[in-house]
Amino acid sequence: MLKKDQISVIIVDDHQVVIDGLLSMLKYNEQIKFILTTTDPTQVIPMLEETPVDMLITDVMMPALPGNELAKKVKERFPQIKILALSMSGEGQLVSQMIDEANISGYMLKNISKTELAKALEKIAEGGIYFSKDVIEELQRANQRKKHSQEAHLTDREIEIIRLIEKEYNNKQIAEVLFISERTVETHRKNILRKTHTSTVIGLVKYAYEYKLI
Repeated sequence: MLKKDQISVIIVDDHQVVIDGLLSMLKYNEQIKFILTTTDPTQVIPMLEETPVDMLITDVMMPALPGNELAKKVKERFPQIKILALSMSGEGQLVSQMIDEANISGYMLKNISKTELAKALEKIAEGGIYFSKDVIEELQRANQRKKHSQEAHLTDREIEIIRLIEKEYNNKQIAEVLFISERTVETHRKNILRKTHTSTVIGLVKYAYEYKLI
């Protein structure tokens, strides 16, 4: 039974060890009450229909149902539930997507401390937001990448190709990865060099690092 001012929480992560770790970190925190846990994200909606909670802590990278899709579904069905995303990395584009589509209240990396996690949950429960420092920095880098790509009028596909070029993929390999023809890859490469005012692969990779495209 919930005590007054307790925060009721459900955790979903496809690794039980992560769930066990979170439970262990906060087991003596009387303000937080873990109501439900599951390693199967497809079970979250049925669980919430049976037992309402204040907050969902969700992993982001789950094969059965990715955390960004789960967060969106939960927010559509239960808009009052606050969502905290946990991940091994704070990939800027994904964080922005979850903010825009699921109105998440926080995003943290799994290397968080017990103190930081408790602070985040309490702040979110009070109606605030909490994004860890690493995630905020990645969001800033993502915004810079977007800004520079827009200034150069680079498309998402062109940036994708730049990243593959940096990994030393040749035209044939890029074509296979992206399911396009080698001729199309060659056209993209010419357009990329023109837009970035570079003439060699080394120059292009230098440009990409300088403007944080990769």
